[in-house]
Amino acid sequence: MAFELHERLAADTLLIADLPLCRALLMNDRRFPWVILVPRREGLRDFDDVAPVEKPNFHAEIDLASEVLREAAGAEKMNVAALGNMVPQLHIHVIARFSGDAAWPGPVWGVGTAEPYGEDEGRALVEKLRLGFHG
Repeated sequence: MAFELHERLAADTLLIADLPLCRALLMNDRRFPWVILVPRREGLRDFDDVAPVEKPNFHAEIDLASEVLREAAGAEKMNVAALGNMVPQLHIHVIARFSGDAAWPGPVWGVGTAEPYGEDEGRALVEKLRLGFHG
């Protein structure tokens, strides 16, 4: 069965790149620089569903996303989480946080209304992140 991105993730994000295991996406909310990693494997819902042989790469891609986003956004703090309560497909949230952001110090979920990137702004950040992921 071929990989298919959940429709909600597809609707809420901009494509950055396909890494060896995960698809890297930018959440389309300019209030919070936010990468979502989705392993390109069918039927994964939770961390423990990732095959043992793929876990080192999975964790390395989470670390890479954290490093790339921290550098691109100048983050003070990185939040990494996997909830999956609304979207059952396994996906990891890597979020750059700042002491003055709209949700600080709480979580970003359910705070205000998403503010989509302008076309040029979104494209510029995607390119900056893509360069970080691919060196």
